[in-house]
Amino acid sequence: MTVSVTTLANGLRVVTDPVDSVESVSIGVWVGTGTRSETQTNNGVAHFLEHMAFKGTERRSALQIAEEIENVGGHINAYTSRESTAYFVKLLKEDAALGVDILADILQHPSFDAEEMDRERSVILQEIGQAHDTPDDVIYDHFQEAAFAGQAMGLPTLGSPATVGGMSRSHLVDFMAEGYRAGNMVLAASGKIEHDRLVDLAERSFGALPAGGPQNRPSARYTGGRYAERRDSEQVHLLFGFPGVGIDREEHYAAALLSVLFGGGMSSRLFQEVREKRGLVYSVYSFASAYSDSGLFGIYAGTGERETAELVPVICDEIMRLPDSLDEVEIARAKAQLKSSTVMALESTSSRAEQLANQILLLGRPVTVEEQIARIDALTARDLRDLARKVFSGPLTLAALGPISHLASYETIADRLAA
Repeated sequence: MTVSVTTLANGLRVVTDPVDSVESVSIGVWVGTGTRSETQTNNGVAHFLEHMAFKGTERRSALQIAEEIENVGGHINAYTSRESTAYFVKLLKEDAALGVDILADILQHPSFDAEEMDRERSVILQEIGQAHDTPDDVIYDHFQEAAFAGQAMGLPTLGSPATVGGMSRSHLVDFMAEGYRAGNMVLAASGKIEHDRLVDLAERSFGALPAGGPQNRPSARYTGGRYAERRDSEQVHLLFGFPGVGIDREEHYAAALLSVLFGGGMSSRLFQEVREKRGLVYSVYSFASAYSDSGLFGIYAGTGERETAELVPVICDEIMRLPDSLDEVEIARAKAQLKSSTVMALESTSSRAEQLANQILLLGRPVTVEEQIARIDALTARDLRDLARKVFSGPLTLAALGPISHLASYETIADRLAA
């Protein structure tokens, strides 16, 4: 890919990845601030701000924002994560200027109207309620909180009914002033667009954006811990966690590959042993979450109440035998899966823009697909073995929700893994 990066005078980084074979363009602004930049008292403010950005500016109403995009057949959306907030549009190539103008407007001139804010508060409270009623969704919030106990990294992205209920206009204004600064933002585009044109549009629309770099925030420290909630439901939802690897570490690709091998597909160890051979679950998988300076290696399984007693020892045994039983055939298969998913992501201009923006935010530079493939190919069985021993020797995080009467205690499970 031919990626170009330009930094404006105020520090805003503009990055493009042209794709000549399409007639559309995906454009977005990624802000290096999210749930991790919050406190216990303003938890949920990043997500609330993301919602309010679409609720009107000094020169557009909420309806006008939606209509202007949809009048040209485009789409606009946003999301909040633990370390960033993203606002993005997808339009035909001739409407790129409109997309940049609307993004610049909602990110620099939101009105934060009181009536709109009260309406959106109600919407977010409904969203929190819906998440609470979805066990295989809310379990991840409890898991994150246990893994990063007492830290902003462990706070729920949506916030709580108490914090959202007490959110004021000044909370949004102050949070935006602190985090929405040029040096903490990336304007990224992929599709039918020229780099120089996007730079010109950025200078016109974002040139007045206040300068300033990333926010100061404490380092994330994985602690491990436990969460258990008895709930009358059909399934027990279980999450096992261990310390992972930050995206800036050499072991980052090894962690991703280890996750694919262990629980990333139908041929993975967890799927074959837990589902295919024993029929204990419908869903089981592993994942490697990489943050800027920390990480989390996790395993999810959903099972029946009585099956829990058999499932947990099986997962523990698979964890313990993994480092010393790796073979070249399964490593090669996992490499092929990881490389193909990396390449296939390039088929979407939205994914290309998102990947570039996150690389700039977290690593300070774009990473070519060739470099990613080379890093994956270079991994050896010893690399995976060493990382598996390191990861699984760390403190256990265990989160469980549902009819958990047959679940062994945290201490029993931790002792089994330690043995």
